[in-house]
Amino acid sequence: MNITIITVGKLKEKYLIQGINEYLKRLTAYAKVEIIELPDEKAPENLSESEMEQIKQKEGERILGKISDDTHVIALAIEGKMKSSEQLAADLDKLATYGKSKIAFIIGGSLGLSNEVMKRANDTLSFSKMTFPHQLMRLVLVEQVYRAYRINRGEPYHK
Repeated sequence: MNITIITVGKLKEKYLIQGINEYLKRLTAYAKVEIIELPDEKAPENLSESEMEQIKQKEGERILGKISDDTHVIALAIEGKMKSSEQLAADLDKLATYGKSKIAFIIGGSLGLSNEVMKRANDTLSFSKMTFPHQLMRLVLVEQVYRAYRINRGEPYHK
């Protein structure tokens, strides 16, 4: 399984980088995981609705440029589907069973994802109705992907 995490914005916080790297190291036993960081657009305060859409559009074009036609895309969005860890594990297992070996998780910038990215997504995922920094979502996502593989292999992992 090839998993790509496409994310907008640079990760600077050392503690998040360390946590993500730990889970990426653990995941090497199960899948090839790549993180693609794309530059974010500067988004000053007090943007108009159309300016926000323009920023999401530019970021969305960069995101879509990294996705091949045969990739199953899961967009992280607050309005996405909420799933348990077991449900995410079952979804990943089903994708592998049906020959979907390329999966891309998309984490947008501070303004979210463009309509074009949401249309390209095969599925959506929400970890909560709360808003989280997109940098923190990277850590949460790689941990949940790792947990999903442990669940699917019947291997113990703290609950």
